[in-house]
Amino acid sequence: MQVTCGIDWAEDHRDVAVVDSDARLLGKLRVSDDAAGFQDLLRLLAEHGDTPDDPIRSRWRSRLRADSWWPVCGPPGAKCSRSTPMAVARYRDRHSVSPKKSDHQDAVVLANILRTDAELHRPLPGDTGLVKALDALARAQQDAVWDRTRAHNRLRSHLREYYPAVLEAFADKREKLLAREARAILAIAPTQAKAAKLARSKLKAAVKQAGRQRRIEAETDRLLEVFRRTWLRQPACECART
Repeated sequence: MQVTCGIDWAEDHRDVAVVDSDARLLGKLRVSDDAAGFQDLLRLLAEHGDTPDDPIRSRWRSRLRADSWWPVCGPPGAKCSRSTPMAVARYRDRHSVSPKKSDHQDAVVLANILRTDAELHRPLPGDTGLVKALDALARAQQDAVWDRTRAHNRLRSHLREYYPAVLEAFADKREKLLAREARAILAIAPTQAKAAKLARSKLKAAVKQAGRQRRIEAETDRLLEVFRRTWLRQPACECART
């Protein structure tokens, strides 16, 4: 009997569902994200006549670790594939019209994806040590980019309320607030009031220190003009006056 196992990935647990070739639910289980949970998965699969081999262990521990994907496991020891959340959401509509999300039902949907459309999903290749290392580095780089984007968006939101002059000063720059000049100026003038009082010599030095080599005088004059405009500002804190 051919069975298909679907694993719904959550942060601290996994919902597992096993179905046969006729879409009958053979077993379901919620397991923890640790060695004990992995052993529970093996026992569930063994109950239905399948003994997972080492590649399945590898998939559980590393290949399916990417939480930006929802894993879809084919017959244990044979294939292992994964699908994106959007694709799985489309499959979910085929099985239920209810908008309510269920981790268990998602695991069943995942198991049925390969039961019905296995040829449309590319099996994951075997991992070598080098591939695992590259995967870890790529994931770390992706997390760093996401962290930088979140920090940039948060900073831009605060500056829009309290320091709009610096946003205007670098609006036409390709890197905007990520430009070296923007960071250099924020370091010496972290508030709009301090930016308006910047001496030309200090601003020019910051521009040069940021790495600009051409049109330094013109860039300094442009920044001074922007910072010394009349800008709307937040009212001063009353507690600072008492």
